[in-house]
Order: sequence, then structure tokens, then C-alpha cells
Amino acid sequence: MADNILEVKHLKKYFKTSRGMLHAVDDINFSIERGKTLGLVGESGCGKSTTGRTILRLIEPTAGETIFEGKDINKLSKREMRHMRKDMQIIFQDPFSSLDPKKTVSQIIAEPIIENKILKKKLEIEERVLELMDTVGLAERYINTYPHELDGGRRQRIGIARALAMEPKLIICDEPVSALDVSIQAQILNLLKELQQKLGLTYIFITHDLSVVNHFSDDIAVMYLGQIVEKAPAEELFENPIHPYTQALLSAIPIPELGHRRQRVQLIGEITSPIEPPAECRFLKRCLVCDKELCTKSSPKLIEVSPNHFVACPLKQKELGFEVE
Repeated sequence: MADNILEVKHLKKYFKTSRGMLHAVDDINFSIERGKTLGLVGESGCGKSTTGRTILRLIEPTAGETIFEGKDINKLSKREMRHMRKDMQIIFQDPFSSLDPKKTVSQIIAEPIIENKILKKKLEIEERVLELMDTVGLAERYINTYPHELDGGRRQRIGIARALAMEPKLIICDEPVSALDVSIQAQILNLLKELQQKLGLTYIFITHDLSVVNHFSDDIAVMYLGQIVEKAPAEELFENPIHPYTQALLSAIPIPELGHRRQRVQLIGEITSPIEPPAECRFLKRCLVCDKELCTKSSPKLIEVSPNHFVACPLKQKELGFEVE
């Protein structure tokens, strides 16, 4: 039996607007094995970052369960949640706005250690800060430097060190390299991979860059308008994408060879509004192969069509011989 560190069950997050409830995250389910990486991909606005923040209760969920090491953290009190946060951390997308500009590198990294009373003696805290800086590849000479004096790569290393200060078991990486230069992206990704192997970390890696997530993740979940439409092991998803939206996303990845081009799947049509969406497939209006009668019956359910490969497309489910509700 798999050792799942996190199980997300029927998680929902709705926001009230003047036109109705916006379904940012709508009934998603997945689990992550300890020490593995789940890539969460999709276009901007699909609910990836909201999912990550809702799992950590940085945003309170509307409904659902988030079971971390056997405990439903959505039922924990503020005091219990404060203790739980030591095991669950986040690396933010923008390494500049997520750091306090008035504090030095050492003060930023030391803050969670002091706030949570992990260490109390000044010398011990200073030693731990230097240890963390060394772990993420920050030279000791930057210890009294301010974030604005550093480049994006070094600022993101500060964010990683701050997350590691709590000795977490799960880290949500919210597009941690999207704001960085390509050469720096590779360095940060390699660092995250090394830290995972060294410390046994579990990652949820949120990104819109499929070429990055392919090399970094063990499993990949594809989101569209607040729902997971396909989930599979990374290699399986790239070799055998089933959902029409996944196929369209993968067709957009460039091949780094002269004279080689993928056959693009051009999506046309209007995007369904996430505000009070109808009980039908949300990809319906952009899908090139939809069956109007089948795809408008109800909101598609995620079904396992092959070992560890889940798809929420009634047409594809029917083609593969599964009964569609």
C-alpha cells in the first residue's frame, strides 16, 4: 500500500462575486506519496495557485478534506494549525515581493525559527542560518544583504532557505522559477531536486511550463477551470495523453530540433465562465471532438482508465469502454 503523505478529497474553494459564486477550485481529488513530486499544470486562471494555498489553509476552503499524515487539517483549530505549519511550507512565485525588503538575508531566514521557538539562543540561530544558506548555495558574505541588492536566483534561494528552516515534510512550490531567467531556472530546479533526495521532501510543483514539469515530477495533474481533467505518471501522460485539453497543451511544447515541429491543436471558442458554471464539461465550448449530447449530461467524473491514469472526459471514457453516468 502506498505511503500517502497527503490526500485531498472533494476540495472546493468558491469566492463570492456580484454575479454569483466563482468556482476557483471545484471538487478536486488526489493523493501524493511521501518523497514524491506531483506536478499541477494548466493555463493561467485555472485554479492551480488557489489549490496550493487552500491546501495550506492560507485561504480557507469552502468544503472538502485535506488529510495530511492522517489528520484532516481543515478541522484543526488555529493553534493546532500553527503547529502543523511546521511540516507544510510554500515557496512563492515572485522571490522579490515575497521577501520583507526591510530585513536582511539572515533576519528573513531566522524569522520562522524565532517565531516558532525552534531555537532560542542567538548563537544557535546564527549557526542554523549559516547552515541553511550553505544548503541552498548562498555565500556567507550575503548574510547582511537586503533582497533588493540580489538577483532573482539568489532571492529565490532565500525563499527556499526560509521554507527549509522549519524542517518541513511537504513543500508547495508555486511557480518557483517562472520569474527567473532560463539559466537560473535550471539551477533552482536542480537545487530543489537535490534537496528532495537529501531531505526526503514531498513537493506539489505548480507551473504552466509543461517541459519543466515533465522532468521534475513523478505524477502530473492537469487542471482546467478549477477541476482536474487528467492525472497520470509523468512519462505516461506525455506518451499517452487522453483528454483533449491535455493533448492541446502538449501540442504547444516546442521541439528543440531544427526542422521538427509538432502538429498543433488550435483551441477555438469561448471559455466557460467559472461563475456558477453549468453541470456539464467545462471544456465543451473549446473541445474539437465533443459529443453535445454526452458532454452536457453532467459534470464529468475522474475515472481510472488504466493503472494510475485518471481522465475526466465522458467521450474518451466511452471510447475506452467505460460506462458513463
